[in-house]
Amino acid sequence: MSLQDKLPHLPAAPGVYIFRDSSGSVLYVGKAVSLRQRVRSYFQDPARLPPKTRVMLQKAADLEYIVTDNEVEALILEANLIKEHRPRYNVLLRDDKSYPYLKVTINEDYPRVFVTRTVTRDGARYFGPYTAVRDLRETLEVLRSLFPFRTCKHKDLSKVERPCLNYHIKRCPAPCGGRVSREEYRRSMEQICLFLEGRQEEILKQLRGQMQAAAAALQFEKAALLRDRLRALESVLEKQKVAAAGRGDRDVLALARSGDLSCVALFFVRGGKLVGRENFFLEGTEGLERAEVLTAFLKQYYSRAEFIPPLLLLSEGDRRELAAVAGWLTLLQKKSGPIDRAGVVGQPESKPPEGWPEELGREKKRPAVQIKVPQKGDDKQLVDMVAHNARLALQEEELARTGRQRKEQALERLAAVLGLPEPPHRLECYDISHTAGQEAVASLVVMLEGRPAPQEYRKFHLRTLSGPDDFAAMTEVLERRFNRAREERQLINTGQLSTKEAKFYQLPDLVLIDGGAGQLVAALRVLQQQGLAHIPVFALAKKEELIYRPAGQPLRLQRDDSALQLLQVLRDEAHRFAVSYHRQRRTRRSLKSVLEEIPGIGPVRRRALQKAFPGLEELKKASLEELAALPGMNRSAAAAVYRFWHGEGGDRE
Repeated sequence: MSLQDKLPHLPAAPGVYIFRDSSGSVLYVGKAVSLRQRVRSYFQDPARLPPKTRVMLQKAADLEYIVTDNEVEALILEANLIKEHRPRYNVLLRDDKSYPYLKVTINEDYPRVFVTRTVTRDGARYFGPYTAVRDLRETLEVLRSLFPFRTCKHKDLSKVERPCLNYHIKRCPAPCGGRVSREEYRRSMEQICLFLEGRQEEILKQLRGQMQAAAAALQFEKAALLRDRLRALESVLEKQKVAAAGRGDRDVLALARSGDLSCVALFFVRGGKLVGRENFFLEGTEGLERAEVLTAFLKQYYSRAEFIPPLLLLSEGDRRELAAVAGWLTLLQKKSGPIDRAGVVGQPESKPPEGWPEELGREKKRPAVQIKVPQKGDDKQLVDMVAHNARLALQEEELARTGRQRKEQALERLAAVLGLPEPPHRLECYDISHTAGQEAVASLVVMLEGRPAPQEYRKFHLRTLSGPDDFAAMTEVLERRFNRAREERQLINTGQLSTKEAKFYQLPDLVLIDGGAGQLVAALRVLQQQGLAHIPVFALAKKEELIYRPAGQPLRLQRDDSALQLLQVLRDEAHRFAVSYHRQRRTRRSLKSVLEEIPGIGPVRRRALQKAFPGLEELKKASLEELAALPGMNRSAAAAVYRFWHGEGGDRE
């Protein structure tokens, strides 16, 4: 039966409808209170439909539908089908990936806190999801400075003989060495959970009580430690100035859109305070109603969220649709187990581990989820603030998109100018820096998709150069680079090395040399010997900005040509990186030469001084106490260094 033949037989019942193309792939999944009325509306006046929907209908070859008992069940089924099939014509989160969570392993005797992308019902607590990984790691650092915890993966700490370095730098209380009791350690973990829940006032109250109790028991060292934690936490909380009316938990959502791109800003209010925010981008929203876009986001986000607050405040929405979504979210709450602000504690019927507060694992009776679109008052002001942030985030994303498009166009232009089969993904540039052959170094700078990738930069101290010979220097650095690539690839193929550990295994799509024809010839010779003659190699000379090619005359492009500008950025970055490394080595050599003149300063002490002070000026400013505190130094050696600079009557010139 064709799609048109099915239309007269559609039931007037709630359910889900699915459009498929001729190959059977899912194009679109929708929900309807009345399948007959909703699906027929697509064909009654196609000219009034959004362009995207008209294209979808042109490709649609078949229609399926599933009848449900009510609208809430239809909504649940729709969310599951969208998650499974990721239909092209549905509104989708642009980066619908596995977002990271913070995991607190309260199911262990001495819990850990770490980042994970997998949520399981294993008795641990999960906080998230987070979209900004950098912010998540900063949060982790703050927590670790306030409440030190272990990061090791040892399951049986009784077998660990002595604490690791983290204990000595006060980043771990060392439960493995018996330096902290189970109760005291778990108290810190409880405070971490309270912090992540947004219940910081409770932490402050607990810390004050513990500090006063320690002082009363004459445990002044412990009281001082708690005092420092209290001050640090108060300093962190001073930055949290935004508060909302009331003391409850709520999420506030607002939409901003421009063309085919939409941004939903989501602010988390816990205990009346704004404790976090995330921005989500959706594509495929052109021609859709704003309320429809925001509702689509609600379905996708909260179907996987680990915590659903009792109140959602929205910038807009359809009353009937939001009522159905609220009913669905209430059902999700009941099925999700004992969750407390974005945290999961075991299975729905589980109890908290021994030694933990009962309320952390006990299922609480939670009210039904409400969704409101405030029109006035404090809630409206809060929604307006979130909407303003959504517009700013959208503007930033559009600027970033424009930048990415320009880089893509520059790469396409570069491929056309240089005769490459396709735009290069990985570009590498090499430069040499030395002073009359002394302290010769080389740099390797990388661009990925037209953007600098500092994590891929490499620097080389040239070993065989005996004079100012740039051609020999270029030969050495390229041989070392591609020899390492061959060795690492062999180790990876045999399973002896992982790609994460390897530093040189990736080969470039284009090699650029900072120099002229001579440097280009040297580079071509090395690649030919390495069996990599298929990799395109070019050189870019300064001043004239000529692009030297393996064959033919040098290429001269206009100064405003995007291909030339891309190569110039890459070349200049390689030059900067090489010169910086050369100056660093030259400074170290100067410092070493000076230190060799000081009596009592041997190789071990010279290395300690060079490591602590990068240059002569820094060493000259060091106090006697700073010098004496260095590894391997004593008061006598420190005094010798200090006198060398300052003497008895003033500074040494």
